Formats: sequence, structure tokens, C-alpha cells
Amino acid sequence: MIAVDTNILVYAHRAEMPQHLRAKTKVTTLAEGSSEWAIPWPCIHEFLSAVTRRPGAFRIPTPLSKAISQVEAWQESPALVLLGETPSYWRTLQAILTKGDVTGPRVHDARIAAICLDHGVSELWTADRDFGRFPDLRVVNPLFA
Repeated sequence: MIAVDTNILVYAHRAEMPQHLRAKTKVTTLAEGSSEWAIPWPCIHEFLSAVTRRPGAFRIPTPLSKAISQVEAWQESPALVLLGETPSYWRTLQAILTKGDVTGPRVHDARIAAICLDHGVSELWTADRDFGRFPDLRVVNPLFA
């Protein structure tokens, strides 16, 4: 199962992003396909935060109602699985943090990696190079694949 990180979701949503068309095509292919794909809940939260932030990365933030509609549109995909913490999450997170000496803001990425590993995700689609700290998780940048 492929999981999608926040940055790919943001690129797919925001038309002014240079990566928009490629990201939107990739996410649409997953959403319209029959194979299971996933979005970790922390990525949904981070997507909502990133696209609606004032002031933020965008001159005009996405209105909250439009951002919520986008999340609901992804949820209409019958193959989508939303991933959250499992009973073994803490052990997995602790191992990742210790193995990679992960501290500070990178703990958020470790959280996503632990959730993906606990759910058997085969690859995480992201443009974030920081996920390279987690060698047990296969990371792919779909914008260059």
C-alpha cells in the first residue's frame, strides 16, 4: 500500500505550486484506482494547517471550507485507508526515535513513519528528504518517478 505525505497533498491541492500538475495526477491516479492507498491522519492535520495558515506559505490561503472539501473528496475514494496509531505504535516510534537519534521537529516525521510501518505501508510518497532517516520505510518522490 502506498501512503501519501503532506507535501504531495499540498502540491496536488494548490494550483500555483510548480509541482501541482504532476502531484495532482499522481494523487488522482491513486484515488481513482482499485489498489488500496493511504493517508496518515497526521498528514491530514498538517495539510489543513499548511493550506489555511495566515500568514503562511501562500499569499491567499485556502478557505477552511475548501480545504475540508478537499479532504472529503479524497475520502470518497473507496480504496483510501486513513492511518492512525496502532497498539504497537509507541514501541515502533520509540525504536525509530532512538535508531535515528530523532529530536525536535523531526519527531513529527518519525510519527508518520511509525504509523506507516505499523500498517505495512510498502512506500511513502513524499518530497521531504528527512524521511531518509528511517531506513525501514521505503520512500519515493513520485514527482521524479
